This record gives sequence, structure tokens and C-alpha cells, in this order.
Amino acid sequence: MSAVLSSADRAPLRMVPMTQHSLDAVLKIEQTAYAFPWSAGNFIDSLAASHVCQLLCDAHGRVLGYFVVLPGYEEMHLLNITVTPGEQGRGLGRGLLEALVRTCRSWAARQLWLEVRPSNQRAMRMYERFGFEAKGVRRGYYPAALGKREDAIVMSLKIDAAAEGASDALE
Repeated sequence: MSAVLSSADRAPLRMVPMTQHSLDAVLKIEQTAYAFPWSAGNFIDSLAASHVCQLLCDAHGRVLGYFVVLPGYEEMHLLNITVTPGEQGRGLGRGLLEALVRTCRSWAARQLWLEVRPSNQRAMRMYERFGFEAKGVRRGYYPAALGKREDAIVMSLKIDAAAEGASDALE
């Protein structure tokens, strides 16, 4: 599946499937973006398990972001969504979410779930603006500094009404 994002001030962007050949670029972004990044093994396992793994690339093929989502019966679970730090704040995260909602619809998913660190206020605000609602807490879900653990806020989005009227940045 290939989708295009374009605007007057930037070249077209494309959603393309993640492959093992793209893992070096993905891992570079992952290690730059997070204190506790996914390992190569996490991405390889996701690809091998047929999770939906998509890249957001610019016109030159440079990876700007990605998502990994686990399909289930009438629902999907977002495992990882990342925009390269140098490109954050430009609407690419919202574009990835819009592409993800279209992916959910193509799989007939009615609900999208995710976990987010409470300390990641920027991501939480983006999810809330997009329509996600907090549903609960997973205690000690994420690794944290000094061997500690951080809780996760569990959030959910109803797909049938998701992003209705939102601009189709990725088509």
C-alpha cells in the first residue's frame, strides 16, 4: 500500500511497507528518538509475525517515520509510532495516525489501542486531539532510568468515527 502526503511547502511523502532492508534507517531513528528504544529483534519479530509495519518516506526515500501495529479481531494495537526527531512538530505524527486509521479500516478494525508514557505529554496531547480516550493504566509497563519502571496510560480510539472530517493528509 502506498499513500501520498503533500502540501504546498514540501515534496510528496509516501507510506511504504517496512522491510528488513529498511531496518538500519528505522533503528537509527528509534535510537535517536527514545531513551529505551526497540531493538532490531523487536522489529524483525514484528515483520516475521506479519504485524502491519509501514514507513513514511520522503521523495528521496529517506525514512521520516513509521508505525508497527498488531492486528486482532476487529481491533488493532499500536505497538510503535515514531517520527524522526528532526521532523517532529510538522504534522507528520498526525499524518501517520491518519494512515493508521485507514489501515485499521482496511482490516475492518473497530478499535485502535495503544500505550503511552505519562511523561510523554506531547504524544498524549496529540492522541487526545486525534480522539483517543484514556481507558486505564498498566503499572510498571515501560523501562525507566536507574532500573525503575514507568506506568503506561492505555488509550483507545473508535475507528468507525475516527478522524471523521479530518484532512486526508495521506491518501
